[in-house]
Amino acid sequence: MKSAKPGNQPSAGKSQTLLQQLARTPEKLFGKAFWQQYGALCFRYKEGGSEIEILVITSRESQRWVIPKGWPMKGKKPYEAAAIEAWEEAGVRGKAKKKPVGSYTYLKELGDGNVAPCIVEIFQIEVTEISADFKERGQRAFDWVSPSDAARRVREIELKSLLVNFKPKVSKNRG
Repeated sequence: MKSAKPGNQPSAGKSQTLLQQLARTPEKLFGKAFWQQYGALCFRYKEGGSEIEILVITSRESQRWVIPKGWPMKGKKPYEAAAIEAWEEAGVRGKAKKKPVGSYTYLKELGDGNVAPCIVEIFQIEVTEISADFKERGQRAFDWVSPSDAARRVREIELKSLLVNFKPKVSKNRG
């Protein structure tokens, strides 16, 4: 699997869907390697209990519900990159697990009309700090929701499954 960061940014307001585009030109999907991204499944425990809430945010371009994610970062381990994305996109910090809890695939639409198939490795982050001042403040909405509600909001089937079935890997210091 080849990791790359494209130079093109997605453009809003495309009249054609990705699936329509792929039906006409499947080589755009199958002729390229998958690009690697890292995502943060940010959660917190509801006060006084063992129930959790998951953080969902909107994408900047399409305003659809997603989780924080981004490209590999030079000199950073995958879980560190996921934690940085969570901070920059949602203003949350916490304890990130070093091993992924799962992955999902999606098609990223690029500004030149092409699509990039991406694999997102997801790292669990138990949120311990929430800030109102962060890099992408005002560019995204966010919400803390139940795992089933998080699954209903996102578009990607594999991510839906991961969210609805998510059980935190507990730290030794937590009951």
